[in-house]
Amino acid sequence: MDRLRLLSYLSPSIPADLFALVAETLQDRIGLPVALDFETRVSGPSPESDPFASGRADLAFACGPSYALLKAAGSAIALLPVAPVFEDARAEGRPVYFADVVVGIANSARTFPDLAGSVWCYNDRYSRSGWQRMLERLGEIGHAAGPEEYFRRLIQSGSHLRSIELVADGTADAAAVDSNTLWLRRRADPGLAGGLRVIESWGPMPIQPLLARAGLARDLREGICAALLGLHENEAARRRLEEFGVRRFAPVEERDYAGIRPVGVAAAGNS
Repeated sequence: MDRLRLLSYLSPSIPADLFALVAETLQDRIGLPVALDFETRVSGPSPESDPFASGRADLAFACGPSYALLKAAGSAIALLPVAPVFEDARAEGRPVYFADVVVGIANSARTFPDLAGSVWCYNDRYSRSGWQRMLERLGEIGHAAGPEEYFRRLIQSGSHLRSIELVADGTADAAAVDSNTLWLRRRADPGLAGGLRVIESWGPMPIQPLLARAGLARDLREGICAALLGLHENEAARRRLEEFGVRRFAPVEERDYAGIRPVGVAAAGNS
């Protein structure tokens, strides 16, 4: 093996430089060149675009529904038992996140049911926080017909960052966005907090997994996990992690992702 191919589906919503730090760390610790690539069109792969089968990736950060989809399709993948812990106080030091439902400050909605007949924005249908969790919420309030019948219009934005922008400028009424993306965006632009309100938060949910090609050698996988778990112990690396709102990497288990189902991810264009 002459290099390790690392692919992220989570940017630009999660800063690309975080994954660059991961690539640099792995290259230093495991002694292999690491080639970093990004897929920005969707938050995770499908069996038809499996990066492990095509040879595009040995490792990939992706949203949870894609992991469930690939497993159900028999893809040769494995969960690496390590994931980031973000600064969000609600996470309580765990590798979890939330879907924050945002509306414009002038929007009268106070809860999700108030959004019936509104314009809903989502990043893509492979997203746990932006799409799948919304479908579950519709089921919880007894709406079985689907989002096309519940909302007046659906807008596919392409990223959580873009969803935030569309709600802030009034193009969309509401969106469910990755809580860490929202936290980072508000930190970068404190004025944004005055233009948006969070009316519901859904979670906690297991943070987006790090997946590996199943054929990757066991000692290499263990070395990758050890490198990431110890990353925050290096002072310079810890300061860089803080730039992205990350405290550290922590262990995760297969059972943490058992509740994510491969549903609600049929391809769809802007609507």
